[in-house]
Amino acid sequence: MNPSITAALTPFSRLYGVAGRARRALYDKGLLRVHNVSAPVISVGNVTVGGTGKTPLVAWIAKVLAREGGRVCILTRGYGRLDSHDRVIVSDGNEILASPERAGDEAYLLAEELKGCAAVISDADRVAAAHWAVENLRTDIFVLDDGFQHLRIARNLDIVTIDATNPWGNRKLLPAGILREPLSALTRADCIVVTRADAAQQLDELENELVRLNNGIPVFRSRMNLARLRHVFGDESSLGTNEIKRSSVAAFCGIGNPESFFGLLSREGYQLCHTRTLRDHHRYVQSDLDRIERESIAKGARALLTTAKDEVKLRSINTKLPCYAVDIETEIEEGKALSALIDKAVWSAPAERSGDGALDSRSVR
Repeated sequence: MNPSITAALTPFSRLYGVAGRARRALYDKGLLRVHNVSAPVISVGNVTVGGTGKTPLVAWIAKVLAREGGRVCILTRGYGRLDSHDRVIVSDGNEILASPERAGDEAYLLAEELKGCAAVISDADRVAAAHWAVENLRTDIFVLDDGFQHLRIARNLDIVTIDATNPWGNRKLLPAGILREPLSALTRADCIVVTRADAAQQLDELENELVRLNNGIPVFRSRMNLARLRHVFGDESSLGTNEIKRSSVAAFCGIGNPESFFGLLSREGYQLCHTRTLRDHHRYVQSDLDRIERESIAKGARALLTTAKDEVKLRSINTKLPCYAVDIETEIEEGKALSALIDKAVWSAPAERSGDGALDSRSVR
């Protein structure tokens, strides 16, 4: 951000910080209620805006819990959907019941990836959605997506994701920076997952800072791996997957951290001749792809690559160039240790915990 713009916005950041502290104080004093939803809750969130790799981690956690016999439900706001006030049952765990437009792109992507493992509900009122899921889906474990600032719902484990390639931005609160909360908020976390650790240049320095900030809670490293390419549309026979890597390709996406996607492709050996970034949660129309295709062909591209999150919104659109979705999976160092931490929180804890990490005595079952 331009320094003059940052300076102009700094007073508003101070106001944002005051409002955040006041809201937190209302919960701490019990003037705003922390709700117990009668099932364990694992929260995955962050302290910054933009993509930090939460969605792949949410999927990883849901799969771990489902393998252990849990009836899992993902609770999410469903950002970018048509009606943010509507409750949308995206998936009941077995069938996908909503479109990407109604569900939100990330919620729909989770529903597809977790089919047979976990239900997904998009609802701004995640407390009410949780009660509905317990009654109607017999859910016995919740994963709260983007939940670190969602203080209304009690949780058994607070996991915070931090993007190693851009952990704090300019260290200023919104709107002058990317921080949702001061870094002191990390003391509420039970563990931290540093994402994109393989792409960071100063990882040790970041982890040393985290040790100072969070009083020694567990810190795990994760990396994003390219799992596979999936054909979206176009002439599938015109270019084989192996040939793509030897050809000039263009990449486009509308995600929170587009540079992480382009960087992953470069590290994997793809020859990017053109990239195009769109706004996060962008809703594609045919003219968007027409423009991207014209630009890409002019730069010599023989194929288009995009993210799985973008792909769910492209299925009714066509291009002449072959287009592939890049499926990404998260790999966690010491994943067994993180699984054990989750298991302890889910299967051993006698009650949910409020946002400050204490057992919640205000909530009732």
